[in-house]
Amino acid sequence: FFFFFFFFFFFFFFFPPPPPSQVIMTSKTKFDSEGFDLDATATSETSNGGVGVIYEIGGGVSKEPSAESRSFEASEEKKDESPISEAERLKELGNNEFRSGNHLDAYDHYTEAINVCPYGEGFGPTGMELLKMREEFDEQERERLIEVNRKQAELRRTRQSAASRPKRDEFEAEDDDDKNAGPATFSPPRHLYGPKLAVYYANRAATLLHLGRYGEAIDDCDVSLMLNPTYVKALLRRCTAYERTENTEDALKDAKKAVELEPGNSVARKNVTRLQKLEDERLEKLKEETMGKLKDLGNSILGNFGLSLDNFNAVQDPNTGGYSISFNQNPQKK
Repeated sequence: FFFFFFFFFFFFFFFPPPPPSQVIMTSKTKFDSEGFDLDATATSETSNGGVGVIYEIGGGVSKEPSAESRSFEASEEKKDESPISEAERLKELGNNEFRSGNHLDAYDHYTEAINVCPYGEGFGPTGMELLKMREEFDEQERERLIEVNRKQAELRRTRQSAASRPKRDEFEAEDDDDKNAGPATFSPPRHLYGPKLAVYYANRAATLLHLGRYGEAIDDCDVSLMLNPTYVKALLRRCTAYERTENTEDALKDAKKAVELEPGNSVARKNVTRLQKLEDERLEKLKEETMGKLKDLGNSILGNFGLSLDNFNAVQDPNTGGYSISFNQNPQKK
């Protein structure tokens, strides 16, 4: 016994066992039946280069991903998403609300979809910017046409007052300028996601029609058609807004344009038939009102001479289409 005791004492004295691994434990460190909790991390990150340590079952050690690496991974995921992915998600929410009859909520979702789209350099202008550009263009165009008409009137007066008619080449430059006297059409700048944005604006216009806000619906359709001039749904919704504001002339133009783009569109064709009838009735009524006003004006002048338009009879020639006017001293009172 003494021999074995002496042997073990000698062995452990000269060959001590390696020190156990040092593990930092706090009062918050958790254990389960299998060992360390995998979520337990070292309390000091500075000693590990700012990276947390995770103690694993069996004594293994791994490092917690740094904030920089997590940020890099998140940015890599965002690269795979389209810049208008969020806008498309909001549009679908708006569609769901619209189908449920919640038009105010649908309006809000479509507005959010419009607002989160990218704008500016490399993408394109906002809807408000497009409307402002068009307004400024129309104002400049009106001023240009006024100036063109002024020059043409001045040119006619110059020619009439000349003792002899000038040679043709003296007025060739002016005549060439007259060729461009017609009104120009606004050509809006393109947007990178124009077709998508056109849908958002046209969808919002649909909610505005249900809310009775027809002027705003027309503006949204205008923007939609500037972004996508061949978008038939925007044409038909603007057609409806025009009709509800009693502007059958522009409503008919939109309906005809829709049929031109989609000849098989039954809704557009029915709109053309119905609006053409309304427009014909409006023009006929306008014609009667105009003729009545002209007749009243003529009678007020002829009345100074004891006459009226009833003293004159106008008969149309069926062959030439012209009119012959005869005077009747004693017209029959109606």
